[in-house]
Amino acid sequence: MAINQDIVEGKLKQAEGKAQDVRGDLTNNPEDDLDGKTKQAEGKIQEGFGKAKEAVREALK
Repeated sequence: MAINQDIVEGKLKQAEGKAQDVRGDLTNNPEDDLDGKTKQAEGKIQEGFGKAKEAVREALK
């Protein structure tokens, strides 16, 4: 089974978003905080899309 690029990129976005969220909390910067939470959500959506693609690929085998 090949690694789905969307899953990997989604997890990476989630990690980047979490780091940005924490930085926003530590520096009391609401813009960084919001941007981090947004990036985490984008990552979860992208990861879910990748998992859905994998499920379809497996179902078609």
